[in-house]
Amino acid sequence: MSKERERLLSYLQQRNSWLSITDIVEGLGRDYAERSVRRWLKGLYEEGLIEREGKTKGIKYRASLKMVDESKQGEASNIIDTHVIFTQSSQNAISFVRQPIFARKPASYNESFLDSYIPNSTVYLSPSQNNLLEKAGARASSAVPAGTYARKVWNRLIIDLSFNSSRLEGNTFSIAETEQLLVQGRSPVGKLDEEKIMIINHRETIRYLVDNASQLAINFNTLCTLHYLLSDGLIPREFSGHIREEAVRIGASTYIPLEGRVRLTSIMLKIAEKAQAIVNPFEQSLFLLTHIAYLQAFYDVNKRTSRLAANIPYIQRNLVPLAFQDINKDDYASSIIAVYELNDVNPLADLFTWSYLRTCEIYDATIEAMGYDEVRVRYRSERRAAINYVVLNQLTGESVEKYLDQVSKKIAVEHRLNFIDDIKEDLQHLNSSTIAGLGISIDQLEDWLKLSAT
Repeated sequence: MSKERERLLSYLQQRNSWLSITDIVEGLGRDYAERSVRRWLKGLYEEGLIEREGKTKGIKYRASLKMVDESKQGEASNIIDTHVIFTQSSQNAISFVRQPIFARKPASYNESFLDSYIPNSTVYLSPSQNNLLEKAGARASSAVPAGTYARKVWNRLIIDLSFNSSRLEGNTFSIAETEQLLVQGRSPVGKLDEEKIMIINHRETIRYLVDNASQLAINFNTLCTLHYLLSDGLIPREFSGHIREEAVRIGASTYIPLEGRVRLTSIMLKIAEKAQAIVNPFEQSLFLLTHIAYLQAFYDVNKRTSRLAANIPYIQRNLVPLAFQDINKDDYASSIIAVYELNDVNPLADLFTWSYLRTCEIYDATIEAMGYDEVRVRYRSERRAAINYVVLNQLTGESVEKYLDQVSKKIAVEHRLNFIDDIKEDLQHLNSSTIAGLGISIDQLEDWLKLSAT
């Protein structure tokens, strides 16, 4: 089955309701043409994987009840044989850390594990793993500005990364519910406020990384900023973005993290310095993913900080981001615990490599469908701000023309007409699927659309 049909089937399973072709195309995003979606639906129906009702224009689809029941038995990633992901050595480490806690010795922070890592000499990725990642990850010319690729796949990136990183923390939002929250600004009924905040915080952190891609440095301040954005509203205010003084404990592990702000700060500075010195973006990413989680320098939200920090090298170099696609939550937890208790990075490196390659496969359709528009990319922030202003201030007709004429004076002369045309085109096609990251709620959009139609 093609990756496009896999995603379509997965989307229908998650929604588990009758959907029109318009609902499905909007849910999948603008990367998928309606004609192609109709063809895939026909094939899935003929294979008995989906059901349909109605006729002609009123026809609706849903995943077959049997398929939905099977999908609810576990995450989609549970069907992946761990032998495909992990080497025998990694499987041995995972088997060890999955023993009862009383069978494993207590482990404390081992600073020599960090000290022994020499940037551009020590490697956590094998040559074969690194070669696979290098071949799979490139998606944009090195000549384009930092963050170009991430901006191209913005809607897809905020949904996938927010959903998967939150899922690994036990968040119960489905990917469809995540999309509803981030794109439409609507929170599904029955979800906890903490889960909603966790997902929104991910979006804001991704926005920070993308908007600051060209000047972002991997340093102590950046890591603290990521923690602040991810933890805001989830932990006491005095702990957000600050190294902890208090002791913390790790559930399901014998690992006992260090205590004391001074010592933790010193080690976090060392982590940032070593990471910044690493030239290879994939090695740099895995190093951050490993050592930020291992140190546990913050009161909480350490692993989320490590996962977003791990994406800095990709966003800066226009590589496919690491969306932690299809990672089994237990496999991830065991791989992290192997670092905590054994200082063994191999399971995490295997999982990291497998998931990154999986993400690249899924993003191929997205990047192939898009071209590079210099004006759209260069003035993305200004364009988004202008659209936000027009909608929130309910500008229409001549008011829009006057505002665009004024705001375009800040744009290079040779780009002004294209800049205005891009904004007008975006306004013309503005809908619930295209407002992600614009600071516009679905209700504000609907008010503006009604006003524009009069």
